[in-house]
Amino acid sequence: MITRKILVLMIALMAWSSLSLANSRIKDLANVAGVRDNQLVGYGLVVGLSGTGDQKAPFAEQSLVSMLNKFGINVPPGVNTKSKNVAAVAIHADLPAFAKPGQKIDVTVSSLGNSKSLRGGTLLMTPLKGVDNQVYAIAQGSLVVGGLDASGNDGSRVTVNVPSVGRIPNGANVEREVNTGFDLGSTVTFNLHRADFTTASNMAKSINDLLGEGTARALDAESVEVIAPRIPDQRVSFLSVLENIELKEGEGAARIIVNSRTGTVVIGQTVRVSPAAVTHGGLVVRIEENEEVVQPNAFGGGQAAMQQNTDIEVEQQGDRRMFKFDSGITLDSLVEAVNKVGAAPSDLVAILEALKQAGALKAELMVI
Repeated sequence: MITRKILVLMIALMAWSSLSLANSRIKDLANVAGVRDNQLVGYGLVVGLSGTGDQKAPFAEQSLVSMLNKFGINVPPGVNTKSKNVAAVAIHADLPAFAKPGQKIDVTVSSLGNSKSLRGGTLLMTPLKGVDNQVYAIAQGSLVVGGLDASGNDGSRVTVNVPSVGRIPNGANVEREVNTGFDLGSTVTFNLHRADFTTASNMAKSINDLLGEGTARALDAESVEVIAPRIPDQRVSFLSVLENIELKEGEGAARIIVNSRTGTVVIGQTVRVSPAAVTHGGLVVRIEENEEVVQPNAFGGGQAAMQQNTDIEVEQQGDRRMFKFDSGITLDSLVEAVNKVGAAPSDLVAILEALKQAGALKAELMVI
């Protein structure tokens, strides 16, 4: 049952959020510490393949013999079953936070040997273990494979996508619950998806503005600690209020990402360029700053002031095309100018590197 205090907080939240000009909720920027997925892994056998199973994988043969022995079928030592319809596989899955015994999760099955395709196969009962070697789920079911593999006697072969990997929707039953520690202690901690001092400070301030000073405090650039009720149902209602609080997210650091393999260039909106001139082959880029005196209104009683005007010119040798832009020192104008003269992405990357070396590029240049 929701207490009166929590109800009052929820009403206050709705009234406050209707007047808020922020555009990011806490639930979109951070997650509660300890509330996360847990990875599970297992080893098993896929049977029922149409001659596309493991043929030269000794561990697959050993696993098949071991399974048959458990069912009372004794295979003489040294006898190879030469089964082409069985494949040894690794199974992995993500166990969501708060998953309860009896619920189902999806699993991914990947071939370990030289199986050509898992299409049409069925995974036999396989325990899935966590990092603590405890069994948290049991997987079994028919595989859904998006790829295919076909070959002929003359050596021709056609492969579409990856036929050696498949999925089983709702293919595992949860057997054990993971203790998240959600109901322990008198505080909860929000961890930001992207560490930022400004965002952490704004989050703590937004919570304190709604719930009272001292309710939240920023521990560092990534974590914000909030005093919370100890009773589980009250804590759930309390977090429901918190995660819907809106706040202004801090701007990220100025950064340019260059993918050297594909030629993709991603430029952040906070990137700035200082006055500079760059020549690249037949391409000339000039960035100049001029100071102008701005006079106040005749009867306004103000004073004259200096104003910075920035001119960006791009010239391509040969056709002498030139573009002039109004004042502004953002990199957007530079990119637009380079695109107008038909420069390739490699030209843009070379210009950015030159600007960085000259100290005119106010951003981190990352090449991946």
